Order: sequence, then C-alpha cells, then structure tokens
Amino acid sequence: MATSIRLSRGGSKKRPYYRIVVADSRAPRDGKFIERIGSYNPVLPKGDEKRVVLDVERAKHWVAAGAQPTDRVARFLDAAGVKERAARNNPNKAEPGQKAKDRAEDRAAKAAEAAEAAEAAKAAAAEAAAAPAAEEAPAAAAEEAAAPAEEQAEG
Repeated sequence: MATSIRLSRGGSKKRPYYRIVVADSRAPRDGKFIERIGSYNPVLPKGDEKRVVLDVERAKHWVAAGAQPTDRVARFLDAAGVKERAARNNPNKAEPGQKAKDRAEDRAAKAAEAAEAAEAAKAAAAEAAAAPAAEEAPAAAAEEAAAPAEEQAEG
C-alpha cells in the first residue's frame, strides 16, 4: 500500500485548519487516514509556535516506512529536521507562454508603426510650417529692400 503524508483540510469557510495525516494515497483528501501526526494552522502568524505542530518521532517512522510527503508537508519536515528537502529551481516559471509572446510582439510592432507615423507627422508639420515662412521671407526681404529704395527716392 502506497502511503503519503499530506494535509487534510478542516475548519470553516475562509478559516482553514489542516491536520497532517498519513493516509493511503488512493484515499480522498479529507477522508480516511491511517494516523494523524500533527496540525497546521495557516491563520496564525508565521512566528507562532502553534502554527505547525508535528510529532517528529512518528514522522520519522513513516518516512522510514516509505511514506511520501507532499510538497507542503516536505517543507514542514525539512524545518523539523526529519527529511532533507532539495530546493527546486524553475527558471522558466515566470516566462510567458507562446501566445503571450506573440501578442507582445504584435503590440510592439504596432507601437513602432505608431511612433513612425507620429514622427512622419511631426516632420510634415515642420515642413509645412517652414514652407510658408520661407515663402513669406523672400516677400519680406523684397519689401525691406524696396523700403530703402523708396527712402532714397524721397530724399
């Protein structure tokens, strides 16, 4: 019979309380178990000594007998010094999926196109603003040149 050391949920809605039990791996989570070896109350603060209560001797016995702890219970057993838990490393955990990457690339491409369009609009506006000023500049220069000639004719 394959046994596991796992959590069995109790408590009311939004107020969880767990028993650390040794159970047949085929039994339901909150169903029949072989032995209760501790408790876990996640509502209590992390520094509280009653947050995790564990019968270390019975835990050692069941680990020696081949019971496999779940991830959460393995953390408790490691903290109690019963069983060493290897640290996990998943460097791709936070990496987005392929569809999310494709959407991000599409967004970046659209943003680049919008930036190019805005740059082109600015350049066109600058040219449009410079063109009338350039047309007015020769006319103004011609008027200024005509003004001294008129002054000489009058004088």
